[in-house]
Amino acid sequence: MATGIPKRKKQHKKKENYNLTYPNKISEENIFSGEKDRHILIKQWGTSSLTEVINSLYWGDNLATLRSLLEDKSIKGKIRLVYIDPPFATQSIFHSRQLKHAYDDILTDTEYIEFLRQRLIIIRELMATDGSIYIHLDEKMVFEMKIILDEIFGKTNFQNCITRKKCNPKNYTRKRFGNISDYILFYTKSSKFIWNKQFEPLTEDRAKEYQYVEEKTGRRFMKVPIHAPGIRNGETGKPWRNMLPPPGKHWQYTPSKLDELDKRGEIYWSSNGNPRRKVYLDENPGIGVQDIWLDFKDAHNQNIKITGYPTEKNPNLIKRIVEASSNPGDLVLDCFSGSGTTLAVADNLERSWIGIDSSIEAIKTTLLRFKNGTKAMGDFVSHSSKKKESNSKQLSFNLSKGSIQEKQYDYRSITNFRLMASRNIEKQSLNEISVFLNDY
Repeated sequence: MATGIPKRKKQHKKKENYNLTYPNKISEENIFSGEKDRHILIKQWGTSSLTEVINSLYWGDNLATLRSLLEDKSIKGKIRLVYIDPPFATQSIFHSRQLKHAYDDILTDTEYIEFLRQRLIIIRELMATDGSIYIHLDEKMVFEMKIILDEIFGKTNFQNCITRKKCNPKNYTRKRFGNISDYILFYTKSSKFIWNKQFEPLTEDRAKEYQYVEEKTGRRFMKVPIHAPGIRNGETGKPWRNMLPPPGKHWQYTPSKLDELDKRGEIYWSSNGNPRRKVYLDENPGIGVQDIWLDFKDAHNQNIKITGYPTEKNPNLIKRIVEASSNPGDLVLDCFSGSGTTLAVADNLERSWIGIDSSIEAIKTTLLRFKNGTKAMGDFVSHSSKKKESNSKQLSFNLSKGSIQEKQYDYRSITNFRLMASRNIEKQSLNEISVFLNDY
C-alpha cells in the first residue's frame, strides 16, 4: 500500500560530512606524491607509430602506473569509464585452471581499504568530468568501501548499488541464507555523466497487456489515457475536440499534437467518444534495467567459454556496463584487468582501452585471449582440448541484436595495441614473457 511522506519544516542545518577513520590512512597529497612507474615497450601491434597508440596493456604495479598516467595529457581527465574487479579480501591465493599462480588476495580490513582508496583517488583525477566508475565487490568490504567512495566522489554522485546473482543456489543454508550475490557500486564524477539507458525484453506477462490488434496492420497495442494529473494553464489545459481534460488534469500533449496522433490513427475512440492513445508492442524497447541483475552468473557449466583465469567475470555483464556508461571512441580503464574481459569487450564495442595488471599469468592470459579468444570450460579438463584449440574462436558481440555470439577471430581487428612493462619487473619474468612472445 502506498503511503504519503509527511512534510517536514525546512531546517537550515549545516550538512555534516563523515568519513572512515583507521590507522595509516594517508593524505591525498602523499598519495599523489608517491612513486611513479616508468615503462618499457615490450611489443606493439597494429601500428608503426608509438604516438598513434591508444590501447595499452601495462604490466606492473597499478598504483605506480596510475600515478604515471597522471602525467599523460592524452589520458588525464579523458577516461570516460572505469570498471574494476579488485581482490575481495578473501585471504586466498588464486591459481588458473592450469594450476599456475595468478594472484594473492591476502590483504585484510584496513590494509585492504587503504589499498583500494589510494588507487581510487588517483583514478578520480584520471576520469573525465562526465565519467563513471563501477567497483565490483562482495559482502566482505562493500559497506566500508561505500563510505570511502562517498568521501572520494561525493555522496551525491553515488548512483547505484547493483546486486548481481553470481552463481546457482548453494546448499550452505543450515544456519543462514545462501550467498549467491555480489555487488557493484556505481559512482560518477559529476552530476552530468554519460548514460545510455539499457533495456531488458518484455516478459510474457507484460506483453499480454498489449491485448488489442489493429485490423488494418495487425499490430498489437494497449490503450492508455491521454491526460495526466495536475492543472495546466497553457496549451495542454485548453479544450481539444470540444473537450476539456477531466477535472484536476491536463492533456499529455498539446491539442495540435493530439491532432497529429489522431491523423496517424494512434488515438482509439471508444463507443462513447472517450479518446485513448495506442501504445504499440513493436515500439516498446523493453523494460528499463533495474539494480538487480540475475542473468550474468559466473561460468557454471562445461560449455561456457572462459580463459581459465580465476574469478573472471561474465562478458555480458561488462557489455551492459560499457554500453550504458560510454560511447564508441571513449576511453575505458580496468586497472585490475586480470584475464582481459573488460579490454576485449571494450574493443568489440569500439572503445579505446587501458589495462593494468601485475600478474604475469594475467598478461599471458590476456594476450592469448586477444589471439585465440576463449574456449569451453570443459576443455581445461579434456584430453582433446588441443584439437579444439586449433579451431578457437573469438568471443564477439552482435551489436544489432545486443546478444553475444561466436565468430572467427580476425586478429587485425585489434589495432593500436601495445604491451608495456614496468622497469621494476624482474629480469627472469621479462625473459619468460620474451619466450612466450616468441611462440605467440
